[in-house]
Amino acid sequence: MTIEQMKARKRELGLTSEMIAKAAGVPVSTIQKIFGGITKAPRKLTIEAIEKVLKPEAEKRQDPEYREQTPNAGTAIREPSGAYSAQPEEKRHTIEEYYALPEDQRVELIDGVFYDMGAPSMIHQRILGDLHILFRECADRHGMPCEVYLSPCDVRLDLDDYTMVQPDLLVFCHEYDPNAIRYEGAPDLVIEILSPSTRMKDMILKLHKYQNAGVKEYWIVDPKHQTVTVHYFDTEEYDPEQYTFKDEIPVRISQGNCRIDFSRVRG
Repeated sequence: MTIEQMKARKRELGLTSEMIAKAAGVPVSTIQKIFGGITKAPRKLTIEAIEKVLKPEAEKRQDPEYREQTPNAGTAIREPSGAYSAQPEEKRHTIEEYYALPEDQRVELIDGVFYDMGAPSMIHQRILGDLHILFRECADRHGMPCEVYLSPCDVRLDLDDYTMVQPDLLVFCHEYDPNAIRYEGAPDLVIEILSPSTRMKDMILKLHKYQNAGVKEYWIVDPKHQTVTVHYFDTEEYDPEQYTFKDEIPVRISQGNCRIDFSRVRG
């Protein structure tokens, strides 16, 4: 890829320099200098790292490290060192196959592709538990007609036979069937807590899936860097907002009435 091609790909995917920097393991200042034309001759290894994040899916699937066979699951993709965006393969797996998997095998089905999910860490679960309590308290305090669920909870995001995701936390503020085996459609707000096994999927693939499906607000919680990136999609133009674990973060779907004090989250 030329620099201009990478810049075009960056715009196409809707990525920020910060997101590419985290995915590629390159300082954000380096990314900014390369895309800004300040660095005229970037190092070959730096360009290769950026390309791994930005190159099309078809090329990524040629990388033998990109995928490995998982017993009894058809083909499951594990988290590669770069990022990816799922595209349908010749053989697309279905929700029927998803429910046929062994109960102890955690995967997500996105556009007909299985993505393996590793067991969450203790820190991941502690953050998730705290956020569930804080969102539930805030919704109750402000009389919001919202439900707050935490993983594992199946979400048939696109209302088709090829996608079933398990967000770490989901909030929806409309009627639903409490006896259903899964949630149908796009929640109002979704939170994903980054981990080594899901990092790139959450930052890039799910970002676009949630936006396209109609999710209004998407929080990406990064325990390693103690940051929270908030994407509020319910506007024609938006810029991701960056917070830390010391901040009080407004919940945009509540018109800012509900705020989450992240200093109460034990990261």
